[in-house]
Amino acid sequence: MARRGAKNSTGIARLENLQAHDAWAGFVCVRCGMLNTVRIGQKLLAPDDALESCRWSCGKCGFEHGKDSALPDWDNWPGEATAAGSAPAMRFWQGFFRIHTENPSSYWKQCNTCGRVLPFQAFSRHAGWGPLERQMECRSCKGAINAVLNPLRTKEQMQESASRRRVSELLLKGENERMDFADLFKRFGGKCFKTGQKLDIHARETWELDHILPSTWLYPMTKANACLLSKEANQNKKAAWPSHFYTNNELIELARITGADLSLLASREPVVNPEIDVDACVTRYLKVREGGNLQKRVKELRDLLDSRGLSAGLSAANKRLLGHA
Repeated sequence: MARRGAKNSTGIARLENLQAHDAWAGFVCVRCGMLNTVRIGQKLLAPDDALESCRWSCGKCGFEHGKDSALPDWDNWPGEATAAGSAPAMRFWQGFFRIHTENPSSYWKQCNTCGRVLPFQAFSRHAGWGPLERQMECRSCKGAINAVLNPLRTKEQMQESASRRRVSELLLKGENERMDFADLFKRFGGKCFKTGQKLDIHARETWELDHILPSTWLYPMTKANACLLSKEANQNKKAAWPSHFYTNNELIELARITGADLSLLASREPVVNPEIDVDACVTRYLKVREGGNLQKRVKELRDLLDSRGLSAGLSAANKRLLGHA
């Protein structure tokens, strides 16, 4: 493990000489069952390229995972099916590399604080940070760091991220549809779409509705934007853009079930809702109660519209109202 760097203001040091933004692949050896990780670097692999170029060796038994390798002598497989170059073996290796490379959420990352190589979901999102766009610290270490830093942050800093979420949700007030839970369970077969876990419609504490296209990008909860997930799966997704959480095959199936636009779901970068009625949202948001902090509310609204590139869509009157004229 790389040596510790100088302590920062938290007293928790980062690791030096560690490529904190690199992506890793994690795989279980098909012979001995050991979990292995392989450093991929700053460019993610396409499944077909991985099949052609990758030869991943197990750190325990040395078995090489690649398209030219025979499969282990599994009792429930006929010998001819495990032979190197056979059609079943080639199809197996094709699926093997697709599983581990076709989607950012398939990859792993190394925490620059504890040094562990952990799955994608162990890191919170950070736009522009490496091919996975994940923070450098895992969520465990980030929690420890925040326990030190949060008391040092100003009240304004603490409220900034929560404010953006709150403003997004309030802008959408009146846009969300009433959900028919029975219909939702029927369409998704009563199972968590991500894990396949059987869910009980009456055990509301065990399942949640996923905003497939997140509300932070101003997409309301509608029948075409609702996915049935277990509580744990939905907490893992949080506000992730769909292509950063769901696999390609899952995106295709989601579009089939919900009628959503597949090209939008598959976009590699988040896209602000192009159909949002910005002026209507502004009108709703500025209906503040008497005694409320109107100046603060106007500033929050203006900041959100600017950050999402929506100010240009305002009417001339609302531009003047928010100080953009």
